[in-house]
Amino acid sequence: MEKPKKLLITGGAGFIGSHLADELLGHGYQVRVLDLLDPQVHGQARRRPEYLAGEVELVVGDVNDPAKVEEALRGVDAVFHFAAAVGVGQSMYEVAHYTRINNLGTAVLLEALIKNPVQRLVVASSMSLYGEGLYQTPAGETRLAGERTLEQLKRGEWEFRDADGAVLQPRPTPETKPPALASVYALSKFDQERLCLMIGRAYNIPTVALRFFNAYGPRQALSNPYTGVLAIFAARLLNDNPPAIFEDGLQQRDFVSVYDLVRGCRLALQTPGAAGEVFNIGSGEPHTVRDVAARLAHVMGKQHIRPDILGKYRVGDIRHCYADISKARQVLGYSPQVRLDDGMVELSSWLAGQVAVDRVSQASAELAARGLTV
Repeated sequence: MEKPKKLLITGGAGFIGSHLADELLGHGYQVRVLDLLDPQVHGQARRRPEYLAGEVELVVGDVNDPAKVEEALRGVDAVFHFAAAVGVGQSMYEVAHYTRINNLGTAVLLEALIKNPVQRLVVASSMSLYGEGLYQTPAGETRLAGERTLEQLKRGEWEFRDADGAVLQPRPTPETKPPALASVYALSKFDQERLCLMIGRAYNIPTVALRFFNAYGPRQALSNPYTGVLAIFAARLLNDNPPAIFEDGLQQRDFVSVYDLVRGCRLALQTPGAAGEVFNIGSGEPHTVRDVAARLAHVMGKQHIRPDILGKYRVGDIRHCYADISKARQVLGYSPQVRLDDGMVELSSWLAGQVAVDRVSQASAELAARGLTV
């Protein structure tokens, strides 16, 4: 395969997409971005972000607009499809919006690619489609956990237990775990992934799906209350408000530096054997939500602000999930380089120059009004 030269990133003016643009430019590629500049992410002015590299060609447009998509694809050798509405909670009441952007937008892009095939398509999928991660019994047996009942959640019984009452322990979740789609967002990301792999196979467009875990780093949309949990916590702390944590804060997640994540994206583009495959892109290490909130407060000099442990459940949330990244290591040569503590320090330095509008209380009220918190 001839090396691609010009690349398109849909949704490329956002947090992860802009970092990917930097990574690709640094390796000699030309980069074009198609982005709507959604006000929820970019503010009402919808200006080109200052952090987007000057060498990047920006096409402002909706991924649902066939004419704009065809314009953005002109002369392109490969595509990274990142355009998506993001957020578990919001997806549970803005159902049509999430379905239009994520599902229909992907279909519009794929119809354009059928007419104008590229050398590679890389689609951003999500760990959310796993639902719960894998678990292990005290006897060492691997278990699929299913879903927690509303009755146990109302009692504040957060963990999964076996028939004898012993707590099941989370284990690394591999790509082979069956999906368990607990939110509209998760359903839409699974749809994006499957559509791209299906059409890629049918029309001989080498396609790779990457299941991103919880990315963090500079450029996150701090005023968007439906973005990544670390950005939400940062917005609260910047305004001297306590991070609000659902359940007891001991739920485990996989936090991956955006620099590691975009390196994984580049490897998915460059590795011939990746075509047709799905890969987890995470750190491979679990951390509790309460722990990362405390670490972030510490590096921001706000350790006196204690998190608010809500003791409530949000519909669509899962208890534990972190990545098994052995397949990405073996096939892509992917290896995380940024330790969480180091990544937090850099994030704190960037946050020192930022202003965030704290809309978390408003978003929480939206969820509560719709009965989406218990």
